[in-house]
Amino acid sequence: MTNLLVLREQLKKFYGKNEVYITPISKFLLAFVSLLLINQKIGYMGSLNNIAIVLVLALLCSFLPRNMTVVVAAAVTLAHLYKFSMECAIVALAVFLLLFLLYFRFSPKDTIAVLLTPICFVLKIPYVMPLAMGLVGTPASAVAVGSGTIVYYLLHFMNESASILNSYDADGAVEKLRFIIDNGLMSNKTMFIAVAGFAVTVIAVYVIRRMSIDYAWTIAIVTGTLLDILIQLFGDLLYSTNISIIGLLLGSIVSVLLVKILEFFVFNVDYSRTELVQFEDDEYYYYVKAVPKNTVAAPEKRVKTIRVPEKAVNRTKRETKNQ
Repeated sequence: MTNLLVLREQLKKFYGKNEVYITPISKFLLAFVSLLLINQKIGYMGSLNNIAIVLVLALLCSFLPRNMTVVVAAAVTLAHLYKFSMECAIVALAVFLLLFLLYFRFSPKDTIAVLLTPICFVLKIPYVMPLAMGLVGTPASAVAVGSGTIVYYLLHFMNESASILNSYDADGAVEKLRFIIDNGLMSNKTMFIAVAGFAVTVIAVYVIRRMSIDYAWTIAIVTGTLLDILIQLFGDLLYSTNISIIGLLLGSIVSVLLVKILEFFVFNVDYSRTELVQFEDDEYYYYVKAVPKNTVAAPEKRVKTIRVPEKAVNRTKRETKNQ
């Protein structure tokens, strides 16, 4: 445990010294992975599939505010969909505008949640995002997680229904729009269940981890995971969404492990040394519960200089000269 604490302190120290370089690199990697994923799933416009274009856009995002990464990703997505079907692009544009209004109104600082949620869906561990945002975010973070979820399911539906959408003729634009809206959005029960489950999980985890009880963060993680699993299973039972129970359980277990790693770096305390403090001022009595953090000083490298006596140096020189 001590070695892990030392490692954490070293990483924090390294980040503090190199934050000016780490921040743009992290923004570049996030944008690069997001754009690659978009090109892989809906890469209908060949010019945007060029790795050089992806690198240039990711490099541009590394110097811009994080929210611009969301805008760039949305623009690339719309360009691909327009190349495939104008009707798909129109529906996606309307959804993006609505989500942007909600996102910039309630959770404009949760850019990473909007981008990482679809990525986690592709990795089969989407349940990590509501847990993580409940721990480090606010209840409004449910909007960012929900936005990423809606975008994933909408694009997934368009990709899976490509053959059906291509079957419509040029005069069937209205029917195509109706098909996308009805089946991709309004009748997508799996999407609504996921959004509802994630929203409840974010709020429940946030409320519990703010409590003054011992091991509040661990209790919040376990409770949030169980709530999410129950909501997904209940939704499957109610609407026959054909969710993979094994995938749900395995994804939830992996998500819990990942979130516990996040907890170690963000909130690591020693409840065995908890103190209850009471004091007062002219107007109030205060009852404070103080829980010390688990910290350890990172070892510093020391360079020890060994000084050889001058007589010994002169003696060595004479012996060398005589030889």
